[in-house]
Amino acid sequence: MSAEPKPDLPLEIAHLLLIDVVGYSKLLVNDQVESLQQLNRIVRSTDCFRAAEAKDKLIRLPTGDGMALLFFENLEQPAHCALEIAQALQNHPEIQVRMGIHSGPINQVPDVNDRVNIAGAGINVAQRVLDCGDAGHILLSKHVADDLGEYRHWQPYLRDLGECEVKHGLRLHVVNLCKDGFGNQQVPEQLKRRGRWKQTSSADVRPITAPRWPKSVLSVAVLLFAVALAVSFSTFFHRASPPTTRNLSEIATPILGNSIAVLPFQNLSDEKQNAYFADGVQDEILTNLARVADLKVISRTSTMQYKTGAQRNLREIAKTLGVAHVVEGSVQRSGGRVRVNVQLIDARTDGHLWAESYDRDIADVFAIENELAEQIVAKLKSKLSPQEKAAIEEKPTTDLAAHDLYIRAKTLIASSALSTPQAESLFEAVRLLNQAVERDPAFALAYYQLAEAHDVIYLQGIDHTPARLAMANGAIQSLARLRPNSGEAHLALAKHLYWCYHDYDRAREELTLAQKSLPNDPMPFQILGYIDRRQGRWPESTKNLERAIELDPQNSAFLEQIARSYECLRRYADAERALDRAIALVPKDAAMRARRAEIELHWHADARPLVSMIQAIIAKDSREVKNIAELWLNAALYDRDFDAALRALAALPIDGCHRETILFPRVWCEGIVAQMRGDKVAARAAFSSARNEMAKLVREQPAYAEALCALGMADAALGNKEDAIREGRRAVELLSVTKDAIIGPLLVQNLALIYAWTGEKDLAFEQLSAAAKLPGYLSYGELRLHPYWDPLRSDPRFDKIVASLAPK
Repeated sequence: MSAEPKPDLPLEIAHLLLIDVVGYSKLLVNDQVESLQQLNRIVRSTDCFRAAEAKDKLIRLPTGDGMALLFFENLEQPAHCALEIAQALQNHPEIQVRMGIHSGPINQVPDVNDRVNIAGAGINVAQRVLDCGDAGHILLSKHVADDLGEYRHWQPYLRDLGECEVKHGLRLHVVNLCKDGFGNQQVPEQLKRRGRWKQTSSADVRPITAPRWPKSVLSVAVLLFAVALAVSFSTFFHRASPPTTRNLSEIATPILGNSIAVLPFQNLSDEKQNAYFADGVQDEILTNLARVADLKVISRTSTMQYKTGAQRNLREIAKTLGVAHVVEGSVQRSGGRVRVNVQLIDARTDGHLWAESYDRDIADVFAIENELAEQIVAKLKSKLSPQEKAAIEEKPTTDLAAHDLYIRAKTLIASSALSTPQAESLFEAVRLLNQAVERDPAFALAYYQLAEAHDVIYLQGIDHTPARLAMANGAIQSLARLRPNSGEAHLALAKHLYWCYHDYDRAREELTLAQKSLPNDPMPFQILGYIDRRQGRWPESTKNLERAIELDPQNSAFLEQIARSYECLRRYADAERALDRAIALVPKDAAMRARRAEIELHWHADARPLVSMIQAIIAKDSREVKNIAELWLNAALYDRDFDAALRALAALPIDGCHRETILFPRVWCEGIVAQMRGDKVAARAAFSSARNEMAKLVREQPAYAEALCALGMADAALGNKEDAIREGRRAVELLSVTKDAIIGPLLVQNLALIYAWTGEKDLAFEQLSAAAKLPGYLSYGELRLHPYWDPLRSDPRFDKIVASLAPK
């Protein structure tokens, strides 16, 4: 990609909040001045305004009867600011304002006084949104509302008003924001009175809801430890010749007599919020039983899909989970009392082996859980060592409120990879856990979850800073101080060493220690499988992942992970079988079905199955589009269907594109699509914006290999040859293939792209040839079809490399 002339009007993406005083022209001049002065004071006193101004990330413009505020960090800023303003204006009923919010491209242009002014589609649309409102309204463009709707805490406050016709006959879809009494809940009079309002349903308004994963997926994922999911969508990808190992269909797990599954307990309490309490009772009983090495205990991830409500077929459930026994029960909390009913069933005969009811003071709930676990062990005639008995009898906390916070946070962390954006769930979990340890500073398991949340935030590039590492380390130290030899302390340290420092050897040592007291936890096997992959130990990796699946047989994310391992080893048929099994667990999972179709693209360079699957998914339920947007975008690029690429881009979540742990801003994806469409000016503007984002990250963290790689690609796209090559080489040096057998080859591949885009073809083929001989992202389908590689297609050396990856 060669450099293009700098555009006269460089584009930026701004998040705009427009405000005007309703009835301004009817006010006396003195009242006009006083109203604007008071409004200015209110706006400038808001936290959002001050924070953005302090970072020099705010443009403010007068508009005669109001103002325009342009934020540049995230689209929540104008929404938060609008709510702050609405709250402050409750003390000034004489000032009636309306507000409009939009996010879009703008140009900074000088006005007649050589001061900054704003032009562009972004501010034009924002003005149209504002014009639709009445006094008190906070209106959003549908584009902004859809993105905010991905955040759980915004969804209840967004109400779809449908389409209205605005200036020049254009149609604009607007959404109303009302929260905590701030805003105007009524449909704007202008939309109704002029007959310009087109309802989208029979109801006057309807809530905005983000596209959700099917219930079957969520039930599988609800309490999956965070990285099983966080890494499952960003750990690794594709091909290399393997030594022979078992395929998934050959795993035969015998049903042992001392195997057991603890099913979710029924919540009989009047208050719905006590559902977390019932989940906590089941969680503690399962956790206590899982400490017993003489038992095989199925992970909660696999049992959570059997939530109470429908009639359970215990024999079928046990057969599916591969266990002989099942525990089920109910919990009722009322005032200061708790009633727990539990029964142990031999699922092979449907025989009730034991049942017990407890009706005690709420403060005794942990004692009840401990007694239950020991009773079940005794009924199964299993061995219980003194160390295991002591671990079971150790109360997690003395504060029930802290325990409720802990269970809520644990659920958020486990399901965070299914959240869009993921950061929201993780930061909320951190907040809850901080409250939990503030209530009980001796709550060791809360520190375990807190360390995990901080580590995942760091690993996923959400906050890849030394400060975040220090937070994780502080939580681990607190956990080690409280329970120095516990399995949780060793496991937390192992994850920290692996994810954050690539210290595989020390992580292995800690995992070995963790397994001694956590014999039924699938995570040590999972992490060992990931470490084996990073070190290129493919047979060992597959073996450990298969062991994790035995302990968690209904975990679709594990199955997708092992499918990715098979795909990385170029065992495409095995990958398809693993995904077929995952789809059998979650048949409504659109992303999983699209992933299954994607294999044909990489295996045989055939994009048609993936394109057809995406079209079928969208035709059936358009709300699924955001769950498959990145796959759709890739399919469109492979298929050279750039109109489809634009539609996929519009649906892409705000956190952009991912290639493993290499994060590309959304604006990068916009640049790729513009480049492929031949819109060089728009492409350069987008790449420039992406480069600025990545450059800031590299300035703050100069040893962040993934960020350097992304920066190098942005510089290559802009024609900054020397910078691009230096950055790409530095990324490869920082995270070599020998240090990371997954990300390392990907960095080599991307260095080949940097060379190709900057005209260094000999160096490009040198790197590409090396990447093709390694497990990694590179595939036959990608080289055959992806526009990225167009600069090399006319060279016979490229054809030779492509042929080396062709299906045999």
